[in-house]
Amino acid sequence: MPPKKRNSGTAQSKEPKPSSDKSFADKKGSPEFSLNKHTEKDVEFVTLCKSLHATDSVCERAWSLWKTVQDVMEDVDANQKRLWGSCLFVTATDMDATCFTLTEVLKAVNINVKQFVDLVRQLDVNLDTISTKVNSALMRVEKKYDVMLALYQRFEKTCKKIFASTPDKKERATMRTCWTMFLLAKGRALQMEDDLVISFQLLLCTLELFIKRSSPELLLPLYKSVVSKAQSPTRTSRRNQSKAKSRVVESEVNVELLETLCKDNECNAEEVKNVYQTSLSAFLDLMDLPIPDFLGTDVSKQYQEHYLKSGDIDGRLFFDGDETVLAPKVDISQVGRTPKKTSPDDDGPLIPPQTPIRAAMNSIKMLRGDLPSSGDQPSSNLEIYFKNCTVDPTQGIQSLEMLGLFSQKFGEAVGPHCIVYGRERFTLGVRLYYKVMEAMLESKKKRLFVQNFSKLLNDSTFHMSLLACALEVVMVTYEESSFKNRGCSHGEGDQAVRDLCFPWILDVFDLSAFDFYKVIESFIKAEPTLSKDIIKHLETCENLIMEKIAWRTGSPLFELLKREHEAGATEQAEPPASFSLPLQHNHTAVDLYLSPIRPGLRVLPPESPATPSSQASSQPTPQAAGQAPRQPKSNSLSLFYKKLYRLAYTRLKTLCSCLLSNHPDLEHVIWTLFQHTLQYEYDLMRDRHLDQLMMSAMYAICKVKSVDLRFKLIVSAYKNMPNTSQETFKHVLITEGQYDSIIVFYNQVFMQKLKTNILQYASTRPPTLSPIPQIPCSPYKFPNSPLRVPGSNNVYISPLKNSRLSAGMMAPRSRMLVSIGESFGFANRFQKINQMVNSGDRAHKRTLDGGSALKPLKRLRFDVDGQDEADGSKSGGESALIQKLAEMSSTRSRMQEQKMKEDAESRKKT
Repeated sequence: MPPKKRNSGTAQSKEPKPSSDKSFADKKGSPEFSLNKHTEKDVEFVTLCKSLHATDSVCERAWSLWKTVQDVMEDVDANQKRLWGSCLFVTATDMDATCFTLTEVLKAVNINVKQFVDLVRQLDVNLDTISTKVNSALMRVEKKYDVMLALYQRFEKTCKKIFASTPDKKERATMRTCWTMFLLAKGRALQMEDDLVISFQLLLCTLELFIKRSSPELLLPLYKSVVSKAQSPTRTSRRNQSKAKSRVVESEVNVELLETLCKDNECNAEEVKNVYQTSLSAFLDLMDLPIPDFLGTDVSKQYQEHYLKSGDIDGRLFFDGDETVLAPKVDISQVGRTPKKTSPDDDGPLIPPQTPIRAAMNSIKMLRGDLPSSGDQPSSNLEIYFKNCTVDPTQGIQSLEMLGLFSQKFGEAVGPHCIVYGRERFTLGVRLYYKVMEAMLESKKKRLFVQNFSKLLNDSTFHMSLLACALEVVMVTYEESSFKNRGCSHGEGDQAVRDLCFPWILDVFDLSAFDFYKVIESFIKAEPTLSKDIIKHLETCENLIMEKIAWRTGSPLFELLKREHEAGATEQAEPPASFSLPLQHNHTAVDLYLSPIRPGLRVLPPESPATPSSQASSQPTPQAAGQAPRQPKSNSLSLFYKKLYRLAYTRLKTLCSCLLSNHPDLEHVIWTLFQHTLQYEYDLMRDRHLDQLMMSAMYAICKVKSVDLRFKLIVSAYKNMPNTSQETFKHVLITEGQYDSIIVFYNQVFMQKLKTNILQYASTRPPTLSPIPQIPCSPYKFPNSPLRVPGSNNVYISPLKNSRLSAGMMAPRSRMLVSIGESFGFANRFQKINQMVNSGDRAHKRTLDGGSALKPLKRLRFDVDGQDEADGSKSGGESALIQKLAEMSSTRSRMQEQKMKEDAESRKKT
């Protein structure tokens, strides 16, 4: 007999609300709490510990932490109970004590997730007591909460389009069980529960599962019609009927229903089908639920077990609107809102606000739309480049075969049934890799008229680096790669293996960070469709490499530096004299992989005829008689150090502005010591962080200059800087395998190595100060960022991207989105643009003589060819922009005049 219909159980099964009657301690069998051991403690604190089933040791250490908090922090009485909860959480996490869940703590002290995370971090700000383990746990909780909140908000919104309201609230019972089933499936099928995209796709699969088994009266017309079309007695084969009686549900997917859900949520249907056939089907196979209980309490019971085991947030509370998981209230005035129509005459679509899920879906759609149609094979144009090589690289590229390795590592990180998702990401990455490679070669060909790139295209490291960069972009687009603890993973245990955060991709390909760094800037310039967020991500990757990752033991960076220094004392990675020169961003990955020679020694293309003068200029200067031949300097090392110095000085300047505003002269002295260390004592950077040397140099100079600045104050200011991690000052390499605080590093390593040099700054003849590096604007321009028209407060322009996205998906921050060159409505919108430009509030200063010349209060700075106003060069970006607008305005005026003449002539004829 066929299995019974599941919808008959929808109305009868009312799932109980989650409760914490059965504590986490009961499940784990923690030691009994003894009141006699805690008589000296506050009675309410002891009562809280007992209610959370904390062990005696947790209670003891948490009370000691509280006493420290009481002595240091202000206004502790107002938040006493909440601070107790924070101390208990910190202590239990440090001790790996499974006494209670995070939700139980939140309920016990009446605080929501965001407030609790902020409160725990305040302990670190005031006490420096939060360990790396606790900090990592906080980051995971915060990310998981943000993802779960975004998923639930989309779940509620989607359900309103699916389920009809009934007097007895049957639809709410179905929605509750569907949400609980999704939470259980996500927890069991995915190791990375904070993966937004895969989790959302799994949510759509779970909705499909419940929609097709809901009674027709619960569904709105669209989904009712889709379900009715697919209903037939042949959906479950006879071979599977006996199995279906004991299994939760057959795994056949209603393709039309799933595609309808995907279309309604702007999600790729093929990817969602893969999630259904892998993760959800595997989850259903492991479910041990009889059919009558499919919509009953067993789902909640199984999720209860999973939640208690994980020990963090009870996701069912989102459905109940519980205060502990409510979204924090945001001051509307502080939020950039998508403007609403100001009048009924404003035509065009009303643009929906951007949410995390919508942003992710749009990014994925952009990525897929911008990739070539040639699939995961090189285009015909790229194949021509391969054939023109002395040695055809096609076979070598195909032999790399990284698909299997990448998919396997992806599956290990995300979940055992997620290898297929890794293949999907890899296929997209290969298509992007070929696209960017072709753009790089085309650009180089136009500049140097070179067609034979045999040496570059047969370099496996170049291909691995470019492919890794493409895959990093894909994973960022899918919200799977970010920056966890600024690239530090000490103390996280196996969790470091179960995330895709950069530099995960480098570890997968066994690729050095220094080689990966070489392609970043060229990748960004060769792919103009990259979004601003992805460009910022890659720029942060570059900074992380310079700060820390490139200095790991085994990095080729050390071998390059060794060669430079062995070439002679005058040979420097980057001479200080070049600091004041603007950083030219015309280096390409082709240059960095092919040419070991620094700019200045021009190498002619192999096929170009050279005049005698050009031949002479392209050759290195001959060595004097008897002098050992010099090795050519590394182009890649030179650019690396230029960027390193500018990054180092930028961070030092930020820290000095916080701590040494009364001693501005010290900044230059500190920089001199800092720069000397990076240039001559670069081995101090091995397995360490750039900021560790920066803080040590600051403390050393203040010490010899008799400026009272304690390390604790330096660390406190450092923590408030952007893009920092407590790992940097709490976990510093002292000797091989031994780590300690930044203070121990200074005393035992930094001071011992540089003592003679540091003391020179206290003498009457201190060392010559190093030149200050010029701080240029970012070399990475953001083509998607609207630029404000000078003199106007409400008009912005942005280059038109070759994108397949509609205007309604671009979510502008202006009142009107106009795409010049495309049809966008009636002619009166041009008049509105003119009114906006002409009526813009312009703040100007008039000259003293009362003349008509105007001077802007604030000059807009535009990055042109890597230069800005800081070096005294005049930026032509603003004038070019105004000139372009003037040309557009003039053209529009001529068109309007011509149209008026034609209308007048037509009226005369009539």
